[in-house]
Amino acid sequence: MPVDHYENFPVASILLPKHLREPIEAIYRFARSADDIADEGDASDDERLKELAVHKSELDRIERGEPPHGIQFRLLAQVIARWKLPIQLFRDLLDAFAQDVVKKRYADYPELLDYCRRSANPVGRLLLHLFDRASDENLRRSDSICSALQLINFWQDIGIDWQKGRVYLPQDELVRFGVSENSIEAQRCTPEWTALLDFQIERSRQLMLDGAPLVRELPGRMGWEIRLTVQGGLRILDKIQRDRGDIFRHRPLLQPIDWLRMGSRALFM
Repeated sequence: MPVDHYENFPVASILLPKHLREPIEAIYRFARSADDIADEGDASDDERLKELAVHKSELDRIERGEPPHGIQFRLLAQVIARWKLPIQLFRDLLDAFAQDVVKKRYADYPELLDYCRRSANPVGRLLLHLFDRASDENLRRSDSICSALQLINFWQDIGIDWQKGRVYLPQDELVRFGVSENSIEAQRCTPEWTALLDFQIERSRQLMLDGAPLVRELPGRMGWEIRLTVQGGLRILDKIQRDRGDIFRHRPLLQPIDWLRMGSRALFM
């Protein structure tokens, strides 16, 4: 199993408290459906943006206290109201998905992190609100974990994203390491490419480790859910580094032996 941000969303996991599975499923359906609009199928950019605008209009209706259209949004409205979830976090997700439709390159790391702030961090923040653990420090650590997961997803999917016309590697860092986009197209793993990926791996690892203490602030089974999520991301980074950044021929997958290793490491977090 690769690390994918929404596939790692803890949907109805047996580790989750039963009373939170329904709200988490509602949040997941919203994020997954909007992400699919931006990323799947053969719709034109204009068509994708129009569909995302429908999602935005439904959020506006929810905020105004008007009944939204469709069962998905009606359930989401109930969850937002019951758990007092900040609706801006849902808007941030939509903004990021819309950006994916029209923006294919990132000038530098801060610009990429700003995308992660909207595409990934809202998920962790919503979970913290559900668990009533949304302190400033917890939110900061959650942002680190979620941004790290998003970045790891980028690094394992460089070849896949290239086919979609996207390059998430910061443009200034490509230049700094002497790597051109031709290397991605030709799937060349030169020493310069390996050095570039090592740099991304180490920075993403440090970001994940910065957020990891959050697991000790979360109650019971949710803490274990996030422990395994963190360890899964770190294990994917290990695999990319072991293969010297050759994600073209060795896209990292988590095997049963990896889950055993992740579980043992989670015990000592």
